[in-house]
Amino acid sequence: MNTSHGKAVREELRPLTRELRHMIPDVYQGYKELHDAALRSGALNGKIKELIAFAIAVSKECDGCIAAHAHAAVLQGATPNEAAETLGVTFLMNGGPATIYGARAFAAFNEFYTEHTSKQA
Repeated sequence: MNTSHGKAVREELRPLTRELRHMIPDVYQGYKELHDAALRSGALNGKIKELIAFAIAVSKECDGCIAAHAHAAVLQGATPNEAAETLGVTFLMNGGPATIYGARAFAAFNEFYTEHTSKQA
């Protein structure tokens, strides 16, 4: 059983994504531009936007999205308490499945958070 819901998921998907990206580079470039524009700080800062994306990733039950946005939320300065409260909202909006994917998401967030804070120490 996979006990890593962060780095291991990203590593598993990396070669698969790379292969597809090489086949349709213009599509990936367009998606990157949309991604960057949507997550750029504006009326909402980058941390809040990443936590929103993190919550949606749980609702969509997308392990790759969870790992990506957990990592990005950590890099934007999100704390475990903020991640936990964000996941609480997913429970409200998505019910039982969110309790499963939320637990995975929190494990992924904490994995990246621990790694990030240990590098800063």
